[in-house]
Amino acid sequence: MTEPPPEAVSEPAAPAVPAPPAAPAPQVQAQAPAEPAAPAPLGVGRTPTGHPDTDAVLAVLADADHLPADAHLAVYEDVHRGLRDALTALDARPEPGPYENRS
Repeated sequence: MTEPPPEAVSEPAAPAVPAPPAAPAPQVQAQAPAEPAAPAPLGVGRTPTGHPDTDAVLAVLADADHLPADAHLAVYEDVHRGLRDALTALDARPEPGPYENRS
């Protein structure tokens, strides 16, 4: 048996809904550029290393807390130089004392 093809059922058309009125475009007023925030300490603690020279070099990092960001580079370079010098000093051979050079 062959069944007749189903008839196309048309759905009722949705009623036309008017679009909501467009919101007026916000007016942009010219504003002066905002001032950058003042430098603020990060509150990062420094643990003593037990080496007074290294601790003194690392203490210089506290200076960066009170400087604007563009001045941090000089502080970081100074600390890096001090730490590099401390590590280099560890590799240096100790100079012999006046009586250690005898044969």
